[in-house]
Amino acid sequence: MADKPALEPNAAIGPALCAVAGHILAGARAVITDPQLAGPDAVHDFRRAMKQWRALMRLLRPFVADAERLRAEARDHARSLASARDGQAALNALDQLVDHAAALSARSTASVRGRLEALRSSEERAVLTDELRDGIASWLDGTAAAVELWPLDAVDFAAIAAQLAAGYRRARRRMPADWTLASPEHLHALRQRVVEHRYQMELVEPLWPRFGRMWTDEAERLRDRLGKYQDLAVLERLTGPHQPLAHWRSHLVPASAERRATLSQRAERLARRLFAERPKAFRQRLEALWEEARED
Repeated sequence: MADKPALEPNAAIGPALCAVAGHILAGARAVITDPQLAGPDAVHDFRRAMKQWRALMRLLRPFVADAERLRAEARDHARSLASARDGQAALNALDQLVDHAAALSARSTASVRGRLEALRSSEERAVLTDELRDGIASWLDGTAAAVELWPLDAVDFAAIAAQLAAGYRRARRRMPADWTLASPEHLHALRQRVVEHRYQMELVEPLWPRFGRMWTDEAERLRDRLGKYQDLAVLERLTGPHQPLAHWRSHLVPASAERRATLSQRAERLARRLFAERPKAFRQRLEALWEEARED
């Protein structure tokens, strides 16, 4: 975090927010225009940067007139690469099953892995074209120029705390009432809100290193559990009729379902701990920590 712009207790908030935005865009541009970066790495890193950007745009929506449009455009660019993630997600899920269950013989595992690697390669060739890279780079350049004109000089920390609490509330409300009945779609929606909250909290992490690092680490662990759950859902989808892994459905689906149940239980424990506080109390704590940091 040391090399990332963030809010400082005794520095102007507006310029810091613009610096954060510029840092995200510059990182995304470096990834998408690097010809030496392999397809899977470029897709993964760019999509991560767009999640950071969308979280920032959600937070800045009351203060930046174009924030919602910029968030939607980032979503569309990330989605243009989404299909290039399915093969990698399924490979990640296969690794989980190999590590935690004897779902397949070594020979079958090698066959499944080969099919998934072929799927990933075909996705990358079809999606991550030079034309697409150039189009995204152009959008990043135009957006970076717009950031310099953002009217953020009057934004104070109370307004930022209110937005952080709103993100916290959105994630908290997505928690299932009964985790055992939650669908992959429900948990995917929760993961989206957790990711958003986690990146928004990076803005204030350096203000209180111990509290901030603990919080973002917990959110990252929850994100990881829910991400692994989604990878397994992708793998199961590829075992459907006429799908690449249909032949191994009877072996893969039961093992995947068992692993998803374990991940759901672990995610529930993390989520209940992370979102135990009411949003109003969460906001008040942020404001108190800010004032304390300003007095040091």
